Amino acid sequence: MANQLSRTAPPAKHATVQPIAATPELPSAVPLMALSTGFWAFKTLAAAHELDLFSRLAGGAGVTVAGLAEALGLHPRPAEMLLTGCAALGLLEKTDGRYRNTPLSETYLVRGKPYYFGGFVQMADKRLYPGWGRLTEALLTNRPTTWDPAVQSSIFDGEDPMMLALFWEAMHSLSTMTARKLGEAVDFGHFRRLLDIGGGSGAYEIELCKQYGALRATVFDLPHVAAIAAGKIAEAGLTDRIETAGGNFFEQLPGDHDVHLLSMILHDWDEAKNRALLRRSLEPLPSGGAVVISELLVNDEKTGPAPAALMSLNMLIETEGRNYTPSEYSAWLDEAGFRHIETVWFDAPGANGAVIGRKP
Repeated sequence: MANQLSRTAPPAKHATVQPIAATPELPSAVPLMALSTGFWAFKTLAAAHELDLFSRLAGGAGVTVAGLAEALGLHPRPAEMLLTGCAALGLLEKTDGRYRNTPLSETYLVRGKPYYFGGFVQMADKRLYPGWGRLTEALLTNRPTTWDPAVQSSIFDGEDPMMLALFWEAMHSLSTMTARKLGEAVDFGHFRRLLDIGGGSGAYEIELCKQYGALRATVFDLPHVAAIAAGKIAEAGLTDRIETAGGNFFEQLPGDHDVHLLSMILHDWDEAKNRALLRRSLEPLPSGGAVVISELLVNDEKTGPAPAALMSLNMLIETEGRNYTPSEYSAWLDEAGFRHIETVWFDAPGANGAVIGRKP
């Protein structure tokens, strides 16, 4: 009697059994999940910052779920979710039922701290996040999405005062930590006076003058921006070594400086404007003077690294520029008349390297 439970008949005598083809191993989809949900982590950080969570916990103060819910007027359910999420992201740590800032949050996310990074978090949330939501539009039109080119001539003209203040506070946050790393990677001790072209809030001068006791500096930017820098310089107690000057760097540059700094400036503009600016930079420098271009550099193969490549897309929604490669900058410096061109690499939030050229 045939076995009624058998799904297949037994093979005939001497029949050849074909092996089952192996199923190809599929690549893990985990990286795609991480990419697809990357904004979850950012919005958790942004919401916690907006609610002043990290400033509330400054100095080691801890909070329970119930305590946070009461302090912020939240239901315990979302209060617990927020605290758990921040702990999972390394922003908080939990001991004996109380959540506290980690060293990362205590250093960078508490308002009033010297290296407060919250300005950039806030700008990314309120300005960049909506603009990135229209990235496909920017790709299709080759136009920014965070401001209207039909109304403004550039990102820096005619901006809403509140948004502009947010922008410069963010740039100060980003620049302060980047300047420290730049000063460690590039020896500014050989120079007498630094001109920061498009120097913004003066963060680079403040940090570099702290590192190099004999260095003096000038922040050169649009007049209303130079006024912001003057305030930051006064707060740092460095008005005797750092001055400000207002003007348009495409039209003129102050003289009597032996090193020029272009930090996170050239990525704002197209190639023609950048080449013209480098030619203008060469003119007032003395022989042996230098220009330092500090940026998130895209590699020469244009395959990464990710922070530079993604910052380049950020330039698409914000400016007419992009993030360039060391070879591109080196070619422009050579064309302008600079020599002894080199690239120095380092690791910082706003830059991964500097391309340096010297005037013969």
